[in-house]
Amino acid sequence: MTPEERDALRRGCALAIGGPPDFAPGADLIAVGEWCKSNGHAPDRYGEGPLVNAFEQRIASVLGCEAALFVPSGTMAQQIALRIHADETHVPVFGMHATSHLELHELRAYARVQRLDAVLLGPRERPTLAHDLAACPERLAALLVELPAREIGGQLPPWDALVELATLARSRDIRMHMDGARLWEAREAYAPRTHAEICALFDSVYVSFYKGIGAIAGAALAGTASFVAQARDWRKRMGGTLVHLYPLVASAAMRFDEALARMRQRRECAIAIAAALAGIEGLRVLPSPPQVSMFHLHFEAGAEVLDHARLALAQRDSVWIGGRFAPSATGASMELNVGDALCGTEPARVAAQFGALVAMANELA
Repeated sequence: MTPEERDALRRGCALAIGGPPDFAPGADLIAVGEWCKSNGHAPDRYGEGPLVNAFEQRIASVLGCEAALFVPSGTMAQQIALRIHADETHVPVFGMHATSHLELHELRAYARVQRLDAVLLGPRERPTLAHDLAACPERLAALLVELPAREIGGQLPPWDALVELATLARSRDIRMHMDGARLWEAREAYAPRTHAEICALFDSVYVSFYKGIGAIAGAALAGTASFVAQARDWRKRMGGTLVHLYPLVASAAMRFDEALARMRQRRECAIAIAAALAGIEGLRVLPSPPQVSMFHLHFEAGAEVLDHARLALAQRDSVWIGGRFAPSATGASMELNVGDALCGTEPARVAAQFGALVAMANELA
């Protein structure tokens, strides 16, 4: 089946479970334009303008930081943060989890572009803890902590363990940097603590606006006023100070408050769906229960068989199970993000479709 045929099959299904949401570019751009028009927003000029600067101040306030800076991408944002910490400490080495996005998905830009070295801390299957840092004899400029850790199913360290890790880092003059691409989701697991209380453990914070918030693209870096002033210079050096940032900022700003208000419901839905899936033989939920509004599913069947089963199920039942089936040591795994659309589907119905997928995979194996 060609990619075009797969896409047509997916779009023709009556029910979609998982995978990225459908994006209607034309309608979305119109919505951004209408929002700007109705609120009287004028374009910025190289990141300077009321819309962009007010949104940066809003993010700084939510995160409890002195300042924040809008950056076109998270990849750029995190390189900037690590560059600043390395320059200020005169140590070109930082620590991170073995499954960090910087290690797996950015072609090792931290080394090739920034000329930084990384130390991978702790085992892959759980978040970084204080004793992982204690076991590292190297001098580190910063420790990057992802909240939650996507590649291990959205796991978070317990609050006391996170505090212990930050306390140890501070005692060793190691900066704490948060990969908070999904901080909006992580905050619900740490409730009633606020975003600001979580960020208080860190020297710098990166957040995403397309993950969770649903914006077209974009991120922010937050920290002290001095840190953000340096980040502003680095954004320009790295080509991120576009002549106009307002379309990306508006796409985030128009959604921000409403999206934050739905985070608790998304997490509750994820927990309910995971509980419904738990009884399916040949499928395992990780972590169980989920800690945020995403988790991983581990199948005994292989990735190729599951993909064939997905297509057969779509043709037979008009149900599309989205997401990538990744080969694993015991079969295959996939990530399930519970967004607003999936919150509107009964957990029993979701479980029935995954049960049908597993049954179809067993028939095809």
